[in-house]
Amino acid sequence: MTKANVVKAHIGDIPRQNPCAQCGAPIPQPDWIEAGDGRISYLWTCRACNYRFEAVAIFDEGAVAHPPLAA
Repeated sequence: MTKANVVKAHIGDIPRQNPCAQCGAPIPQPDWIEAGDGRISYLWTCRACNYRFEAVAIFDEGAVAHPPLAA
């Protein structure tokens, strides 16, 4: 993995207290965060009901800087 592919997350940027998609109990923080092209995926596990789910944040194309394809 190159340095350009590494996501620089700040503690304040990580979503917290997301409600469980099944039972609604708050989940303190995601188990896993993975960045992709114009998106960030979050893997959540509810400790109350053991339900696991993924939430995806998709960014506006204008907000994501794409590197040039050729120099």
